[in-house]
Amino acid sequence: MLYFIPTPIGNLGDISFRALELLKTCEIFFCEDTRISKSLLLSLSHKFKIDFKTKKMIPFHSHNEKEILKNLNPEIFSQDIAFLSDAGMPGISDPGYALVDFALKNGIKFEVLPGANAALVALVSSALSEKEFVFMGFLANKGKDRIKDIQRALNHSYASIIYESPKRILSLVEQISFIDENREIFAIKEISKKFETKFKGKAKEVFNELKEANLNGEWVLVISKNHQNLNHNSLLESDILELDIPLKTKSKLLSKINGKSPKEIYAKLLLSQN
Repeated sequence: MLYFIPTPIGNLGDISFRALELLKTCEIFFCEDTRISKSLLLSLSHKFKIDFKTKKMIPFHSHNEKEILKNLNPEIFSQDIAFLSDAGMPGISDPGYALVDFALKNGIKFEVLPGANAALVALVSSALSEKEFVFMGFLANKGKDRIKDIQRALNHSYASIIYESPKRILSLVEQISFIDENREIFAIKEISKKFETKFKGKAKEVFNELKEANLNGEWVLVISKNHQNLNHNSLLESDILELDIPLKTKSKLLSKINGKSPKEIYAKLLLSQN
């Protein structure tokens, strides 16, 4: 069996009893970072007085996952194997996703254990959503793509959850406050750790607080929904097709929605008129 085991995001006590039992019995570990996994096992062994036997650890991350999966013999999974991310739930903003996909395509039995997840802890702590939300993970680091990601988050009709590094959290909140200084946001760092800290308020207020704060640690930001979009008046393809505008303009608009080539759309529209 292949097990995807959530690891603590802060307090070691957040590990589950079932996870500890599997960490003792699994023979091979795929690890996002073998150094972090070894350190985790050492810390857990001290805290819970468990003697973890020597494990074979295989690095499995975004830089080598394709090469490993290409050469991986499915027969290796005849023994108990675990995947460990650096912290938190496997498959959420880490390489576990590719291994799950591989298991599904190759008929490999696997289980994903429930466990620590920073996004949900932040969402519940924010009181900005009772039900629907959008998880965006890490945004683009810079440039136009980053601006687009921020604008998307602000336009969502649901609360948006974003992971951010200590190097960029201040600039992220600054950009949000520049676009909509009254948008309510919630920022939390070092979840489940000794120095967990929370900030909530209007974007401009939170930005001013963060300017005076210690920004070290991993951050999660929750942005309240865009109340102006609650009527869900989205522009549909059918709406554009009904417009009395030139075909070339119509093709460009449709391309923005469906991602197809404007030339391809224009050719089809011409055929439909004949």
